[in-house]
Amino acid sequence: MHETVVLIGAGSASFTRGLLADMIHAGWTGELALVDTDPKAMQVAEGLAQKMIKLGGVALKVSATTDRRNALPGATAVICTIGVGGRRAWEQDVFIPRRYGIYQPVGDSVMPGGSSRALRMIHAMVDIARDVQKLAPKALFINYGNPMSPVCRGIRKATGAQVIGLCHGVPNCSHRLEHILGLETGQLAYTATGINHMTWFTDVRTASGEDLMPKLLKIAREKAAITLTPDSFGLETWLGDTVTKPQETPFTWQLTNTFGAYPVPGDRHLTEFFGRLFSAKGAYYGKTLGVDAYTFEGTIRSGDTWYAEMTRLALSSDALPADFLGRGGGEHEQVVDIIESVRTNRGRQYSANLPNTGQVANLPADAVIECPAVADGAGMRPVMLPSLPNAIAGTLATRFAWVETIVEAALEGSRQKFVQALLLDGAVDSIDTANRLADDLLAAQKQYLPQFQA
Repeated sequence: MHETVVLIGAGSASFTRGLLADMIHAGWTGELALVDTDPKAMQVAEGLAQKMIKLGGVALKVSATTDRRNALPGATAVICTIGVGGRRAWEQDVFIPRRYGIYQPVGDSVMPGGSSRALRMIHAMVDIARDVQKLAPKALFINYGNPMSPVCRGIRKATGAQVIGLCHGVPNCSHRLEHILGLETGQLAYTATGINHMTWFTDVRTASGEDLMPKLLKIAREKAAITLTPDSFGLETWLGDTVTKPQETPFTWQLTNTFGAYPVPGDRHLTEFFGRLFSAKGAYYGKTLGVDAYTFEGTIRSGDTWYAEMTRLALSSDALPADFLGRGGGEHEQVVDIIESVRTNRGRQYSANLPNTGQVANLPADAVIECPAVADGAGMRPVMLPSLPNAIAGTLATRFAWVETIVEAALEGSRQKFVQALLLDGAVDSIDTANRLADDLLAAQKQYLPQFQA
């Protein structure tokens, strides 16, 4: 496969490494242009890429720039992995709400952290989309940045750019279900629909068509009946710290038992969509999300440690270890497979985040939903699906209303709509809290929010 790929946000060394590993294993040729506004991060990404290509022995040309406009002309695919403000800004999205008694294990998709992140991401991604439309109008345009649904919706609403959102949650969880249901890899057929990080498996079957939902619901009933206490949690070591982590995903199984469908990608994300239940201290089966269950500080330390290691590998004079390309696998979002399926008109099916153009009749029109899509010569086309059960559609309806509101807040630079979005999200306990929290988050992220400075 010969492509000219532009990777915007290449300073995310782990993604850059994974994408390159997939391209190398697939024997791709052509060009990979790395773009990052941080010169130091750019140096790390380029150094690592050059070493990986040498190790893989492929005819792939790599370039690097801090100005995307230098890289976009001639691009056949543009992949965005930016995270405006990086881990330091992300910390504020989580730590500031904690002062108000709101605990988040992730803080990048919903709850106050997701709303705050959306303001930064949508503004930046709209600017990128306009450059893609002008300089690479025929390129496949792919986003990985969170919060996925607001970012993709904001891009489409402001520019009309045909962005595709990709996430590894659904395909990874399909493999988990294969293990749970006793299937071999690749033997599960499924339908999964929802909003990114709360997507519902409403149908699971064997590749030959046997309905496995009764078996899955029986497992859910058994697991949901287990009474959990703080002692139900296991211990693990995370970068030198002893922390607690559930042996199972208890809330996932309770949701499955209650709604008759299996939600993904697991408790770490799903609990944030039910903030009223879990945002308080000790509300997660006696543990506190983001503190002693799914530790947020551990996530940040892990990212910092990983990046330090990538920096060392990229800038040292030593060659990469011989097994480096096999470590950790690829980037898991299947973008290399998707591009190949489009170029060869193969018509394979993947999970993607696309506007609802009628594929799910009882979800809002134009809402960016995570759903099955076919990758063929026309790009990515959603698969027509039955309406969702009303209760499941109900869990999503308020979320899509929040998406529209936070998108408007980001595009208009509207503090009032930011407050509205915090209230719609549901984690705050009062209008006064929403106002004070909005002001604190806007002040902390001021340097990344030019639309609010007018």
